Amino acid sequence: MRFAVVGCGVIAPTHVRALLELPDRVELVACSDVRPDRARALAAEFGIEARPYADVLADPTIDAVSVCTPSGLHAEVGVPALLAGKHVVVEKPMDVSLEACDRLLAAQATSGATLGVISQHRFDPASQAVRAALDAGELGRLVLAEARVPWYRTQEYYDSGDWRGTWATDGGGALINQGVHTLDLLRWTCGPVRTVYAQARTAAHERIEVEDVLCATVEFANGAIGSVLASTAAYPGFPARLALHGTRGGAVIEGDRLATLATVDGVARGGEAANAHAVQVATGGTRAATRAVDESARAVAAELRADDTPEPPDTWGRAHRAQLLDLVDAAEQGRAPLVDGHEGRNAVELVRAIYDSARTGVPVTL
Repeated sequence: MRFAVVGCGVIAPTHVRALLELPDRVELVACSDVRPDRARALAAEFGIEARPYADVLADPTIDAVSVCTPSGLHAEVGVPALLAGKHVVVEKPMDVSLEACDRLLAAQATSGATLGVISQHRFDPASQAVRAALDAGELGRLVLAEARVPWYRTQEYYDSGDWRGTWATDGGGALINQGVHTLDLLRWTCGPVRTVYAQARTAAHERIEVEDVLCATVEFANGAIGSVLASTAAYPGFPARLALHGTRGGAVIEGDRLATLATVDGVARGGEAANAHAVQVATGGTRAATRAVDESARAVAAELRADDTPEPPDTWGRAHRAQLLDLVDAAEQGRAPLVDGHEGRNAVELVRAIYDSARTGVPVTL
């Protein structure tokens, strides 16, 4: 499958490297950016061709487009690609509004091409292990959950681009940019959300329109409750954390690694043992608890670790590679990718509801 990467900013090299590491399945042929100098620099670094986006759209030999533009431009770039018959994967979030997400979904339905949204942490071994435990009933009925992203960004980070820290193009602040991955994992593991109540502040940065501190209380459709914290003002920055507590066990992912998985059945794992188990789950291990791991995700992880050598679960770029490989498989098999446009829209819907609650000061029902 012949790919082009569109948008040559900070995240583009991660996509480029991930695609180049799939030589039996993918050929990366071009990159594009509204700033030709940035496209030329990326092209020179990785030995590909810099081309105007109109040329990418018009080229029938390019099968797929990886959209790495600022968040508020994902639909603007992705919709024409889908309508040109190309498969599309957009970086997180899907876009900054539900209207834009719906335009992407409509274009996908019209074209019949494949649409995916980057939520690469669903492919982490730790996430796969926890999802397997949930699906196997090891944790019982969920009662409490916690998603925390206490990160730090300097003022220079926000000053580095005139789109950063704006509602129009960035879509928001700490929640939609830094916290969206952990929020996506929260919804993926706990299910649909019923209501949210949130507060947000711009506490530590200047010249931005958006929040750098946010806290929310969440009620899930299954009756569980949870909390969400996202910040770019928590100096010097701390690992993201997802904690799930059920009637028969609990699990904690911290810094993309499985810190704890403990149940009343006597399964208790932590530290390196927990991560060894997580890798085993993601690579199709034989424990009974692995049976419920999604077969497609397990196959993807197994292909990436064909030599069965455990690698650190938080190796940057590996999860992107797994998700991009899943998109290729989905397009070739005529199925939806594991994180399709509807899943991407669900995450944006939750983000927008939290922002609406923070803005109005009242709970919001989804």
